[in-house]
Amino acid sequence: MIKKVFISIYLLNDYKLNLMFKKISLFIFLVLICAISFAQIKVVFSFKVDKLDSSLNYFVAGNFNNWTPNDTAFQFKRKADGSYILEKNLPVGNYEYKLTKGDWKSVETGINGETVSNRKLALKIDTAIDIKVLNWAGHFKKSKPFNTATSNVKVIDTDFNIPQLGKKRKIWVYLPPTYEITNAKYPVIYMHDGQNLFDEATSGFGEWKIDEILNDFAKKEVKEFIVVGIDHGKSDRLKEYNPYDSEYGKGEGKQYVDFLAKTLKPYIDKTYRTKKDFKNTSIAGSSMGGLISMYAIIRYPNVFGNAGIFSPAFWIGKPILDDLKIAQHQIRNRKIYFVAGEQESKTMVSDMKEVYQIINPSGKYKNIKFVTKTDGAHKEWFWSREFVDFYKFIAR
Repeated sequence: MIKKVFISIYLLNDYKLNLMFKKISLFIFLVLICAISFAQIKVVFSFKVDKLDSSLNYFVAGNFNNWTPNDTAFQFKRKADGSYILEKNLPVGNYEYKLTKGDWKSVETGINGETVSNRKLALKIDTAIDIKVLNWAGHFKKSKPFNTATSNVKVIDTDFNIPQLGKKRKIWVYLPPTYEITNAKYPVIYMHDGQNLFDEATSGFGEWKIDEILNDFAKKEVKEFIVVGIDHGKSDRLKEYNPYDSEYGKGEGKQYVDFLAKTLKPYIDKTYRTKKDFKNTSIAGSSMGGLISMYAIIRYPNVFGNAGIFSPAFWIGKPILDDLKIAQHQIRNRKIYFVAGEQESKTMVSDMKEVYQIINPSGKYKNIKFVTKTDGAHKEWFWSREFVDFYKFIAR
């Protein structure tokens, strides 16, 4: 009997000991995972400057600093030998970047001033990068870009009043090919970043080619739309397209969306033959334009019945999650098209999915679509390509 008791105690102690070791092992494993996740990797950027280049200020702009071209935290330091160096600690990850002299007008280019692709960096271990810059955009006078807007794109006003913000803005309108030869009424798409929608000459990084795409659809007798483009506010873009305060300033997105719903839409409906109801009124945009489009359909679900959310910058407007939880039932019967690429920032798809799952947690609402593309990048060519499927989605 005594022997059995000792054996039982031994087995019990052995069990507790194993359990303790398992807990310790799990704790160590979790600590290691956290350490890896938050590990900071050293990266050293360096380059030499041509003796004819008199600039002293050089920066790195990339998806690690929101592509800010004059971020002093990412400014090169001049060494005694005339070369430049920048040392940073960044988390493990995939990055894209370019060198600038403080603005996008002086970004690095090819030897003849042509646009070059973003530099790529897969950061896993301490890395040193010796950069060769072929030329700078500001070194010579670039030829004026060729105007590519088709004849059915017009500028409504270069100084359209925005009373909600006390500002003025350029407004574009695309009218379908059949507009002048029929008495038909048309649905309308309101789009942000008007500079980049129709004309290569006004775009900073390429155009969406909205007019060419829709003219081609018209030839195939696909449902036609009027498109209204609103120019962004340049340095105010990060505030105007954000309804929430951020490190970039006090959000002006509420007032901007009020302008769209209460000032611009009534003007468009009065001036052009439009279908005025929410089912025939869409809003779309990319990056910050994706964030403000999502907010617009939340704030005015009875004005905007469809939304194109391209590569949305939800990271800068996290309070939208709370607004969505309140408004989710109002917008579940609206058409909402989410699309992003896997070559964008590492949280782009996950941030978008978090928003999507609030309004369509089980995926049962077929009018709310979630699309990711493996080759998709944060660029106009990607949004132009994906606009085709968005258009088909709202046209059916």
